[in-house]
Amino acid sequence: MLPRVIGIDFGLVRVGVAVADPLRIFATPLGTFSRKETLAKLIEIRDSDGLEKVVLGWPLQLDGAEGETVALVRKFERQLEGALPGVKIVRWDERYTSVMAQRAIRESGGTRTARARKGRIDAAAAAILLQSYLDSLDGRPEMAGN
Repeated sequence: MLPRVIGIDFGLVRVGVAVADPLRIFATPLGTFSRKETLAKLIEIRDSDGLEKVVLGWPLQLDGAEGETVALVRKFERQLEGALPGVKIVRWDERYTSVMAQRAIRESGGTRTARARKGRIDAAAAAILLQSYLDSLDGRPEMAGN
């Protein structure tokens, strides 16, 4: 079995996490976690299933410039590198992932509290981000700086 590929949608409060299936065809939301919990979860996945790559959502603005939260994401990227030596970290354009996730959840129906809905949105955004990466494996190059 191939080592896992994980997608991360970094947020100021919580981190959305998604995982690719063993064949790397589909991305599935795994959940939302604090930053510390995210690192622990990724270490757990690495130790149990193997972890080859983390696809980290990179906050670009509509014009392609880096957004305001880049400094925080860079700090988290360094934490990932320290906690997961040897695991490749790929920066991936995350524009529109949260909007797409909100739309998908709204269209799926169901009622939830605002907090639970936000957690679902973060995990779904991570899955959309990871699915975008998986779909591009035979196309789009990874972002510079990786």
